[in-house]
Amino acid sequence: ANASNLKNFLSAVRLAHQGTDIGALPLSTLVPAKTSEVEKPKTKMIITSKRDYPLTKSFPYSLEHLQASYCKLARIDMRVLCLKKLRKLDLSHNHIKVLPATIGDLTCLQELNLHDNHLESFSGALCNSTLQKSLQFLDLSQNKIKALPIQFCQLRELVNLKLDDNELIRLPFKIGQLDHLRFLSAARNKLPFLPSDFRKLCLENLDLFGNPFEQPNPLVPNIQLKIPLTLLESAARATVNHRIPYGCHLLPSHLCEDLEVAKTCQCGSACLSSFIQITVTMNLHHVAHTVVLVDNMGGTEAPIICYFCSLDCYSQFLDRYLQSN
Repeated sequence: ANASNLKNFLSAVRLAHQGTDIGALPLSTLVPAKTSEVEKPKTKMIITSKRDYPLTKSFPYSLEHLQASYCKLARIDMRVLCLKKLRKLDLSHNHIKVLPATIGDLTCLQELNLHDNHLESFSGALCNSTLQKSLQFLDLSQNKIKALPIQFCQLRELVNLKLDDNELIRLPFKIGQLDHLRFLSAARNKLPFLPSDFRKLCLENLDLFGNPFEQPNPLVPNIQLKIPLTLLESAARATVNHRIPYGCHLLPSHLCEDLEVAKTCQCGSACLSSFIQITVTMNLHHVAHTVVLVDNMGGTEAPIICYFCSLDCYSQFLDRYLQSN
């Protein structure tokens, strides 16, 4: 109905509730609102300056796309976290240092842009939230992140991941679990090598330009073998190799976490804390259709970690390597 008529009606209801005589109530006929007076639910809002940021007004609950850039936000507004229909949230070019775990309550969120903020970490709690089922685009570029949590690879719906211009010293150990990932950029970080799971990716576009990749040397292994194997190592290998079910209801949580990041030997067997580690060269075209040059010399190769569960497996690799070279 007409807004002023509605206000009068609410006043009448309030007076009636207080016991006012019916004859004294300011009742009148409600007139239907004109089409021009009815606002459609707002689904998109773009704010690009601190001056335009709403401090007293609330955000429309119907919003599906919200951009609040260049607003000098030091934290994420809790009012934003009540917008349950949000599909796209752009908070780029702010001063945000910490992400609240409640972002995971935005069950429809498909795109999250946090480019150019002051983030130093990405919460493991977010990786275990409902974002696992919805998040497809994540931009964490131009922050101060040194590492991503083990749980990061639970965000299995990710298609596009941007990590450029951070301080990353490693990529997630189980990055190969991101089987929907098609666009990955992690240029200008501090990556010395790539995790062994990187081989499992199937990308359309990959950009690792400007990382200080180490020169691989398969003849200088990092030997962490314990011979004979400890009972823990033997049991862990058997659990992973034979796919024996486990969980926190059966094992201490720290053992479950160790099993989740078990390494895989070239022979396909698992190893936990007893292994031989080397780095070898991998042509990035094996995992991506389009590769941005790794350096100014025109290279598309990068060092990747390899693990071996025994001296025998390493010796077999070494024989093949020496013969091919």
